[in-house]
Amino acid sequence: MNYNTEKNNRVYLFGEIVSGAKFSHEVYGEGFYEFYVKVIRLSGQADILPVTVSERIMTPDMAPGGTICALGQFRSYNKLENGKSRLMLTVFVRELLDTQPGKNPNSIVLSGYICKPPVYRTTPFNREIADLLIAVNRSYNKSDYIPAIAWGRNARFVRNLSVGDKVALSGRIQSREYQKKQPDESFVTMTAYEVSISKLAAFDDDSEFDIDSEFDLYSAARAE
Repeated sequence: MNYNTEKNNRVYLFGEIVSGAKFSHEVYGEGFYEFYVKVIRLSGQADILPVTVSERIMTPDMAPGGTICALGQFRSYNKLENGKSRLMLTVFVRELLDTQPGKNPNSIVLSGYICKPPVYRTTPFNREIADLLIAVNRSYNKSDYIPAIAWGRNARFVRNLSVGDKVALSGRIQSREYQKKQPDESFVTMTAYEVSISKLAAFDDDSEFDIDSEFDLYSAARAE
């Protein structure tokens, strides 16, 4: 596979498989399966991430307790739940690796367009945070919609961006649990997936921005 053909969405992941593979969908007779992978952060905490793999490249050791080392893309799709469309996210594996090429087990590099006004806020401890949603172009006129979160000076930078601005970023994919209120006033624990940004830049379509020289997939700084 020529991995440089799609520079705008690249993920490197290495972790422990923590669930059995379940059938996800089929495209032109090719089946795809999803399972969850635990990736340890430098802080010692773990992210549990959904991973999708084609039956064409699956191996017998892709079972709970095994490990996976892979290159891929962070993709989104819509799933109908209780009559409502929900944005789902997964690491779509495109290539399996025999060895871990770097010390960072969770890296992502993206470039795309801001498609919702960024939301800037501060925590009770005055930590600055900004949420943004990025539309990342894919082959066959498709797009992935990737939520991301920026911190500190990156959050202040994001606050001044607008819908339609083009950005490039690097960081890691994180999982985060939250409580969602139900119609009966009860709460259900949900899991959100997003990119935690460590490095961010804005640029024009006409500018000569070399994403490879600016953002190294394997050595991207980790935002903890």
